[in-house]
Amino acid sequence: METSRPAGNGTSRRTLFRQATLAGAGIAAATLLPAGSASAAGTRDGLTFPGVDIVIDASHATEDVVVLVREYLTRKSAHSPDATMSFFWRDPLTYIDAVLGWSWYDWDSLRTSLGQFMPNWPKDGKSYPTRILGDATSALVFFTDTAGLFGPSEIRTVGVINFDDRKITRQIDYWDGRHFGISDTLGLKVSSDKFPTDFRESTVGETAALGMKNVTYQLAGALRDGDGARAAQLFAPGAIFEDVPAHVQLVGPRSIGSYLANAISLLPYTGRGTVVRHVVGGAVGGGYEWTSADNPVPRGVVALELDLWGKITRLTAMWDGSLVDDSALISLGQKAVER
Repeated sequence: METSRPAGNGTSRRTLFRQATLAGAGIAAATLLPAGSASAAGTRDGLTFPGVDIVIDASHATEDVVVLVREYLTRKSAHSPDATMSFFWRDPLTYIDAVLGWSWYDWDSLRTSLGQFMPNWPKDGKSYPTRILGDATSALVFFTDTAGLFGPSEIRTVGVINFDDRKITRQIDYWDGRHFGISDTLGLKVSSDKFPTDFRESTVGETAALGMKNVTYQLAGALRDGDGARAAQLFAPGAIFEDVPAHVQLVGPRSIGSYLANAISLLPYTGRGTVVRHVVGGAVGGGYEWTSADNPVPRGVVALELDLWGKITRLTAMWDGSLVDDSALISLGQKAVER
């Protein structure tokens, strides 16, 4: 994993405070709710989505990206290929499903595919966001495609998105094939010889906030070295660590550091073969894509939420659990048992 840190000492506390304030208090939910909806009272750090009883966690995203993502997925949920494609840049454009290997590298081919998919979607099918991290330059978006859109089960995805002038130029989707169903995942996946190897991060460059880059490379370096204690120092006192495919959740730096040290040989985003592929996000929310050269799981994403001092308050790891057997997941769970 690349361990060299970007130049500088990161974003200042004053800048972090300013950006975090904008993220938490600037949602302007009254303009985001559909006409006739209830007021935004009680949803200070989030907002609703039409047709779905959820409150989106927008506490670590700027107002502009929240508006943008919500509009984008609202159009997708309306099953309109043209309206959905209005949110994509024409050139360059990359869209890859990192689990199935489905890939599109131009506007026309993606529009054609949506034109084939959407007419067959269930009338009440939705694609809705649950958590947004970042800004209108780049972001991580947790979203759910309901059952029937791409198969018999829902797909809970972490999308890595880069924007240019409010248009999507690159989107890479990561999710857990076990949650979708292993046989269903295998039935949709392209053959290994056709699986994309170039995820085209070079077409968008590294635009993430300096503070997010600094934390990413410190964390990735500690995970690469198997140094759980060093990694633990990057977490806030009440931090949450969650690995979605492993069904593991830990609270506090001591428990997190101990788990990382014990599970170093099992987690796909730790060890010498891991590399940071791409970093996205703003000063308080974002994350990074990673690759692993010597693990059955070759790629995934780590989402990060930061506090005003640049400490990690929440880490969420997403990767394809269908690539490992049951015993590997059982071992990951056992490593979380504290004594």
